[in-house]
Parts: sequence; C-alpha cells; structure tokens
Amino acid sequence: MPRTAFFKDMPPFSKLMVSAGFVLLSMIIFSVISLGLAMLVYHVKSDVILDPLTNIKLPGVLDSLNLMQTISAIGTFILPAFLLALLMSENTFEFLKLNRAAAFNSFLLVSIMVLAMLPFINWLAELNGRMVLPSFLHGIEQWMRKSEDDNAELTKYFLDMHTRKAVIFNIIMIGLIPAIGEELLFRGVIQKLFLEWTRNKHAAIFITAALFSAMHLQFYGFIPRMLLGVLFGYLLVWSGSLWLPILGHFVNNASAVIFIYLFRNELSKIDPDKIGTQTNDWLATLISCILIIGIMLTVKRIEVWRGKKVENSGIV
Repeated sequence: MPRTAFFKDMPPFSKLMVSAGFVLLSMIIFSVISLGLAMLVYHVKSDVILDPLTNIKLPGVLDSLNLMQTISAIGTFILPAFLLALLMSENTFEFLKLNRAAAFNSFLLVSIMVLAMLPFINWLAELNGRMVLPSFLHGIEQWMRKSEDDNAELTKYFLDMHTRKAVIFNIIMIGLIPAIGEELLFRGVIQKLFLEWTRNKHAAIFITAALFSAMHLQFYGFIPRMLLGVLFGYLLVWSGSLWLPILGHFVNNASAVIFIYLFRNELSKIDPDKIGTQTNDWLATLISCILIIGIMLTVKRIEVWRGKKVENSGIV
C-alpha cells in the first residue's frame, strides 16, 4: 500500500509556512537536547556554555560547543528536510533529488571550480566587509560588527587544529554535515517549494540563496555566501541531482579547513583568507571569475545534454 503524503496537495505558500514552522520547532528542540547532552557529557553548566567567548578556555566548553553544533545541524537541517519530503511526496529521494547522480565530469569540474573560486569569493567578502549603513542605522551597524567579530573569534577556536584527528573532525563537523544538511533543506526542499510558488526557476534560486546566506547571520559575508547559494541552485536545476551542490558545498567547506590547518601550522605560507584581497591579486581574481563562469556553462551543457539523452532513451 503506497504511503500517504499528507501535505502533497497543499498550496505552495502553505507548504513554505509549514516548512518554516517545522524547521524552527526542530531547531528549538534539538538546541535544548544538545545543550542537555553537553552538560551531561562534559559536566559544564548551562550559563558557562551559553557565554562561550568568556568561558571558551574552561575545560569542556569547546568540546560542548562542538557537540552542540553537530547535533543542532542534524536536528535543524537533515531531519526536517527528510520529514518534510516524507509529508510532501510519496518518493522521498525523488523529491529531494537524491535519486539521480550527475555526470562524473560534472563532479570533477565543480570540485575544480570551488577551489578556483577562492580569490573571487575573498574579493567579494572584502567588498562586503566595507559595507557602511546610513547614520540613522548606526546602532544596528554596531551590533552587526560586534556579532561578526564574535563569530570570527569563536571560529578561530573551532579551527585551532594541531593534529590530523582534529582536521578530520572539523572536516566532518564543518564540511560534511553542513554540506549534506544545508543542501537537503535549502536546495532540496525550500528551492523546490519556491519554484512551485513562483513558477520561475531564477526567482526560486535567488530567493533561496538569499535565505541560505541570511541564515548564517554573518552580515559581512552575505554577498559571497549568497553567490555560492546561487551557483549551487543552478547546479541542481541543470543536473536534477542534489549530489552536485552537496559536493560543491563540501569541497568549499572542507578545503577551507585544510588550508587554514596548513597555514596556521606553518605547513604553507599562503593565508587562504588573503588570496584575492591584495592589490596585486587582481589578475588571480579575474581568472577566478572567468573560471567560475566557464565551468558553470560547461557543466550546464554536460547536464542538459545528458538529460536530453536520458529522456530520448525512454529512461525515467
């Protein structure tokens, strides 16, 4: 007997509102669960964990934050995405676009593109960081700057890696889990629902990318993160496979962890955060931009051709 998708025939906007409610509720529940587990496992009081920058060097605090971030990511992104797919479709993997793989050449090209885009992404981040709000929003700007500085300080402790074990852990926590979870929710569910609502793939991609970037609450990295969301959105539309944006997301995050480890442990002289931001880096930034455009268009051609070939063969 086929499974009943209770929300399948619900209007698209209603699906979006239900999805927002599910995600918010799951985030709250798993934040509480993760806090309780951290207190139980590492014997740290809640007020200490909830003021991490003040107490970050106390025993168990950083481990507690790592545990909470991992559990919260699973509870906020992965579980709601699968639950919503179950409620909105009879075929969960087809709904999330997990039932089809992209071409091998596309996987290879996307991996190269993500690595090659670093100068351009850093240049955009540098421009974004110079953003100044009107004087009447000075209070909000101060809050945004402080929030950004606090996030940067906390990230510095997360990425303080001196062993291969620490690198592998961060690749999983910062690279793999967010790549799977955020792509499942944003590209797999939210972008699909915005496409149903707007009936315009470009609008769906850009709106989802803006929400994806805003969710990180890092205001001075909003533009480069939104660009990543846009690129991942088009990769999904062209390939029909969520595995392609998942790979791109993973390579982006995991490579950042590895580059930072190499630089901070003096195994490399290249500061990954500075690539593309120096005055004489304009050529690298230009080449990076050209490679992004060229590779995206190549992947589109590969995947559109592959899709037509599959369609003409009668395979569904």
